[in-house]
Amino acid sequence: MRRLFLVRHAATSATRALAFPLDEPLDERALSEAAALSDAVPARLDVLCSPALRTRATAQAARLGEPRIDPALAECDFGAWAGRTLEEVGAADPGGVGAWMADPDARPHGGESLSAFAARVAKWLDRQATLDGGAVAITHGGVVKAAVVHALGAPIEAFWRVDVTPLALTELHAHDGHWTVTRVNA
Repeated sequence: MRRLFLVRHAATSATRALAFPLDEPLDERALSEAAALSDAVPARLDVLCSPALRTRATAQAARLGEPRIDPALAECDFGAWAGRTLEEVGAADPGGVGAWMADPDARPHGGESLSAFAARVAKWLDRQATLDGGAVAITHGGVVKAAVVHALGAPIEAFWRVDVTPLALTELHAHDGHWTVTRVNA
């Protein structure tokens, strides 16, 4: 059995500004909030982490141990939208965000489509289902959402119906290669 905890990184300035992220650091407030994560995560788990600075800083602040960096845990590539707020993107390309949300294969930002992103996360999650023991993955809201959708066997459109707040804990269990969702956004 694989017991997997997915944790969205601590809030960043982009998170607070409703912006598509860059590889920004955590501020003092976020580091302090991340430190409390160690109380919520069971001990003696493998620690996996996205390559992003904000995820590595979250893992370090939570004192979870040395993470193994896994590129499959990276957030969606938002292309030209990276670092821009929803308002800025909407003003520059009024239909872009709506088109991206309506069509999982759309790439109006020039980055990764939702379909490609979800497939990457699904492939990673399927590999995790073959492992035993426990792990915590410090990653991004989009990765957690895509993992929940895949674990449930839900259509990709369900991605937009899952909410994941900073430092939220999502727990999945794999039995015989199949996932069950134990808790979301805890």
